[in-house]
Amino acid sequence: MQPPIPSHAPPAPGGGLIALSTRRRVTVAMVTFTFVLFGVIALFDLKVGLLPDLSYPTLTVRTDYTGAAPTEMETLVSQPVEEAVGVVKNLRKLNSISRTGQSDVVLEFAWGTNMDQASIDVRDKLQVLQLPLEVTPPVLLRFNPSTEPIMRLVLTTKANASQAAGGASAEQAELMRLRRYAEEQLKKRLEPVAGVAAVKVAGGLEDEVSVAIDQESLAQHKMSVGQVIDRLKQENVNISGGRIEEGSQRYLVRTVNQFTDLEQMRELLIANQDGVPIRLRDVANVSQGYKEREAIIRLGGQEAVELAIYKEGDANTVNVAKAVKSALETLKKELPYGTELTTIQDQSIFIQSALHEVRNEALLGGLFAILIIFFFLHDGWSTFVIG
Repeated sequence: MQPPIPSHAPPAPGGGLIALSTRRRVTVAMVTFTFVLFGVIALFDLKVGLLPDLSYPTLTVRTDYTGAAPTEMETLVSQPVEEAVGVVKNLRKLNSISRTGQSDVVLEFAWGTNMDQASIDVRDKLQVLQLPLEVTPPVLLRFNPSTEPIMRLVLTTKANASQAAGGASAEQAELMRLRRYAEEQLKKRLEPVAGVAAVKVAGGLEDEVSVAIDQESLAQHKMSVGQVIDRLKQENVNISGGRIEEGSQRYLVRTVNQFTDLEQMRELLIANQDGVPIRLRDVANVSQGYKEREAIIRLGGQEAVELAIYKEGDANTVNVAKAVKSALETLKKELPYGTELTTIQDQSIFIQSALHEVRNEALLGGLFAILIIFFFLHDGWSTFVIG
């Protein structure tokens, strides 16, 4: 006689979980609430940036050789560097750019390469590289899109009749004033803002003391240019002199002998010939000038000074930009008469716009999903519970 066949069907898959959730409603509710709570906390602590934290597989070896022509840079610098680093592991492409006084050798690696290890390998190859003595030691640069400035500000001045009448000299004086104000005031006020890593100033005219040597006067005194240069180096120093220990006290000693103004430089004693002192003003013209320009910043056709603001590596771009804007509201009230500070680039605007679009699309997607559920169930309460 065969045993009776059970009449009940096997439990549906997942029935145990459904039954447990039904019996332990409070436990399930608390677990769900815990997950939601941690999600909300993580959401508010989430870093917001324009681009993800990527490590581009590229390295650039930059070498400077002052005064060298592009052909010399290619022969003496670029080619030896290429031969030295061309055997690095995972290297896919190698090219170089030789300019006047500068060589850039760009190395492209395969995606997924450990760039920290690749940097170490390249540095090892560069350490044994023999270059001319006048060449500056190569510098290894890494491109990272997250190191781009989050904000760019431009400091300009309103053109007026007095500047137009003054011509080029008045314009140069104004550009020097703008550059000086950007470095001494704006940069120092913006760098302490929370999340700001650095503020770089570009454009305008940077102060520099110019010493124009009179060759005829120098020849009359039977002196060389090297003597003048050596005296300037000897009299304008600021170096460490070691330390002095006295009991439990330790004193740091520095040798400070720097020029404070142009008149002090002009009175510098260069030599003493037959009891007659020869000073710098006797063989050179000392004047306040500006450094050779490397970049020209224009806004609306008018020259200006740019301030590029960089954030710290793990800082929130939106929060940093908000803090900078708050500081700018105070700074703009303190600007000199006729000076304007304009924001020409702000990454936080695009980020906030993108987040706003994502939020709107998510809400619309949820709404349409609920409408489709109601269309199939035809039950308001069931749709509400599922929604």
